[in-house]
Amino acid sequence: MINQVLVDQAKITEAELTEAAAADLQDGQVRLKLESFAITTNNVTYAATGFVIGYWKFFSSGVDGKGIVPVWGVARVSESRCEAVPEGARLYGFYPMAEELIIAPEQSTAAVYVDTSSHRADLPLVYNTYVTVRGGSAEEDYKRALLQPLLATSYLLFDWLMDNDWFGAEQIIVGSASSKTGLGLCKFLAEPDSRPYRIVGLTGQRNRDFVEATGACDQVLSYEEIDTLAQVPSVYVDMAGNAAVKKRLHTRLEEHLRHSAAVGTSHWDQFAPPAPDLPGPKPQFFFAPEQVRKRREDWGPGVIEAQITAGWKRISADAGEWLDVVVHEGLEAAVGVYRDIARGRSNPREGHVIRL
Repeated sequence: MINQVLVDQAKITEAELTEAAAADLQDGQVRLKLESFAITTNNVTYAATGFVIGYWKFFSSGVDGKGIVPVWGVARVSESRCEAVPEGARLYGFYPMAEELIIAPEQSTAAVYVDTSSHRADLPLVYNTYVTVRGGSAEEDYKRALLQPLLATSYLLFDWLMDNDWFGAEQIIVGSASSKTGLGLCKFLAEPDSRPYRIVGLTGQRNRDFVEATGACDQVLSYEEIDTLAQVPSVYVDMAGNAAVKKRLHTRLEEHLRHSAAVGTSHWDQFAPPAPDLPGPKPQFFFAPEQVRKRREDWGPGVIEAQITAGWKRISADAGEWLDVVVHEGLEAAVGVYRDIARGRSNPREGHVIRL
């Protein structure tokens, strides 16, 4: 038997630890035992958009109405029936919130494998890719799991905005700027020496001091201050998904809003589809794997991946100034951590890791 965490698909704040039968290993497969994984608001977004985007499809629970939320982490090969992957190898990638995962790996490069399991065949490559981890400390594993997927999205947002000439914006407004993806985007946006835009971070009043202290924004406003936004050509990058905030911002900027991008749902409980009468441009969903696909076509394989890796490592180099890693022992601890984050009880400075 193995333990796994199931989330109620109709009420995603509810989670429980359950047991399931361990599957037998088939030829060409490996069994991966999880060592550690991160839980962030990103995982809550996976649950909130599980049916719309398909995150519930990755790891079937076999239980009606209950799903397994994907996480990023590191696992060790405990059993192998695949010549390309020896027992003892450690792989970083996309895992279920559970004790183990069975994949059918196919070697892509010397240190990279792709899961060829039939139920994942139509899912984005980035989620089916597993990278060999050699050496390094447990702390490096934790930082990678916490920051790599989030800052990769931040970088792809930055690259997409640049690819579109910033949509002609004089200000780029980042909603939920206290989230790690939002903060990462602000930091990437601040890097160009000569930039035609100002960076405005929107956040809750209780997180305002935290965002200001990072120095990543030219201006930080609370959600209550949206009516003070400068009415100049703007782009809104929405990490929160808060329908009321979106309506107020669109109403404030109207024709000044050049593009409205929907990225995350950190305020998933206040999410609603855009109203038909929403002023300004219709919000468009940003799907990071699509920007990866485009850049692979533009530049060839490996280039955007190298840029993402350099980017997230660059931003995470000073993570100690704005991130406190909190390690929890055992899969059972994941239930409480997930519930707290899903219910909005998380501190933006904290990054939660489950060690098995």
